[in-house]
Amino acid sequence: MPSYMSLDHDEETKKATLQIPDRAERKHREMWGTTRAYLQNHVLGVSEGHNAILRLVGVGYRASVESTATTVKPEYEGQKFVSLKVGYSHPIELGLPPGVKASSPQPTRILLQGADKEVVNQFAAEIRMWRKPEPYKGKGIFVNGETIKLKSKKIK
Repeated sequence: MPSYMSLDHDEETKKATLQIPDRAERKHREMWGTTRAYLQNHVLGVSEGHNAILRLVGVGYRASVESTATTVKPEYEGQKFVSLKVGYSHPIELGLPPGVKASSPQPTRILLQGADKEVVNQFAAEIRMWRKPEPYKGKGIFVNGETIKLKSKKIK
């Protein structure tokens, strides 16, 4: 939180207010909204948690959560790995960042949960990067209900 902001907490109403000294200065107003949004996401993450649902669409696309990996070394004790089989000659193993839990309720779905929204969505984007949805066949890894409009074939 920037040093020019103040955070006041009211015990009776159980609300926190964020204040800035000068509302006329543009930079203060911009950071006021940004800081408020960050605090809102942190409070929501601690109380309810953030989710990201990934859908794997394609023939033979599978995902699983494993406690050990063959190609990657664990970065910390007890790290789990997401193993993706998305059309490459080898499985892709990605280590879960600290604070993120993953489960695979179906072979074609991954559920990521965590308290920090930024970390959860960044890891979902790293998984999606391996097979971005393509517009001709509609295959790929879709995040949080993402859809694409299919294109038609080129006709000569």
